Amino acid sequence: MPDYHDDLRLGHVLADAADAATMERFKALDLKVETKPDMTPVSEADKGAEELIRGQLQRARPRDAVLGEEFGSEGAGPRRWIIDPIDGTKNYVRGVPVWATLIALMERGEGGDRPVVGIVSAPALNRRWWAAEGLGAFTGRSLTSATRLQVSKVGRIQDASFAYSSLTGWEERGKLPGFLDLSRDCWRTRGYGDFWPYMMIAEGSVDICAEPELSLWDMAACAVVVNEAGGQFSGLDGKPGPHSGNAAASNGLLHEDLLSYLGDSAR
Repeated sequence: MPDYHDDLRLGHVLADAADAATMERFKALDLKVETKPDMTPVSEADKGAEELIRGQLQRARPRDAVLGEEFGSEGAGPRRWIIDPIDGTKNYVRGVPVWATLIALMERGEGGDRPVVGIVSAPALNRRWWAAEGLGAFTGRSLTSATRLQVSKVGRIQDASFAYSSLTGWEERGKLPGFLDLSRDCWRTRGYGDFWPYMMIAEGSVDICAEPELSLWDMAACAVVVNEAGGQFSGLDGKPGPHSGNAAASNGLLHEDLLSYLGDSAR
């Protein structure tokens, strides 16, 4: 099995640099915010953090490809870094502390590209989570000060805590009835949104979550953290990994139940 220790250490260096840059502009009164063609916001901090990460990757891993939310794809090859400089930009620009920099490394294999390293750093929450294939998933402030993550053992939907982002996406997909049925049947629902539900699944404090429309940079880092914590990450089509344009994540025990409500073949 490949050794991803060096890549994981580099990921932490990249996250440290991004944290410093994004926190410097968080709640700044003169923060510049624009609207992208897809009508989502982008701030100068999003662009600055991605440029910073790309620059460090160019020096440290010049042969690796890069895909970022703000500046697209660059390079080719079997290894590709996936960057979301600020996941939760709408929170960031309103001063809500629930946002994070997502950094993942994907590697090409027989079954296609798969995420093998993931770092999720939320400096305004003073939290960081990370994982590498075969090495487990952890949370803490550094590689040497960390707690190993493990998903919950909840085995019934009636006992499950379900996290989601919003209702509108499910309505647009024609999945609102299934979403409402799941909300009624499970023990608890909360609209945390963005990266946080996936990290809580890895920690064992949430059992299931799903989102109807996502990009690769929203999911790659989260997928490897969930999987290495013992959970399951797929698309709503049930295909493993972050390639389906949407996500269903669970502690593994509840994954088929989750898909029975919200999956592409759900009632």
